[in-house]
Amino acid sequence: MTRVALAPTLAVTALLGLSACGDAGSGSGAPAAPPKPEMTPAQKTALLAALPAPYNQGDLDNGRRVFARCRSCHTVTEGGPNMTGPNLYGVFGRQAGGIEGYNYSNAMKTAGFVWDAETLDHWLENPHTFLRGTKMSFVGLADPADRRDVIAWLKVETGYAPPVAAAGQ
Repeated sequence: MTRVALAPTLAVTALLGLSACGDAGSGSGAPAAPPKPEMTPAQKTALLAALPAPYNQGDLDNGRRVFARCRSCHTVTEGGPNMTGPNLYGVFGRQAGGIEGYNYSNAMKTAGFVWDAETLDHWLENPHTFLRGTKMSFVGLADPADRRDVIAWLKVETGYAPPVAAAGQ
C-alpha cells in the first residue's frame, strides 16, 4: 500500500478508535433530561378546540407552512434560544415584552398587553400599525386564513401538553 492510500485508512481507523472511548453521555456527569413526550392527537385536538372561533378551525398543516417564513427569526421550542426575534414557546398568555434577556423595543416593553389569539391576529396582520415603534421587520400576513392557521399551529406547537396518566390512575 502506498503512503497516499494508507493515510485515509489510518485516519478512519483512528477516528473509529476514538469514538469507542467512553460513552456519549459521560460529558457532564449529569443525566440527560428526558425528551419531552410528543403530544397525542387528542391533546392537539384539545388545544385547538380551546382556541376561540375562528382560530379553532385552523388548518395546522398550512399554519406550519406559513410559519416557515418566521423561522429565520423565531424559535418555538421549550428552552429554545432567542434569535433576531424572541422564542415563541409559551407565547399564549405571556405579557408582551416578557422574555427576560431579550432586547425588546421600548414600544414592546411598555405595550401592556398579553398575547392571545386575537392580539396575535392583529399583530400578524401588520406589526407596525398594531404597535408603532416595534423593531420587528416583518410586514405582516394579509390573508386572514393564513393568520388563523399560523395562530392555531402556534397554539398547538407551543401549547402545554399535560402528562397522560397511566390507565387505572
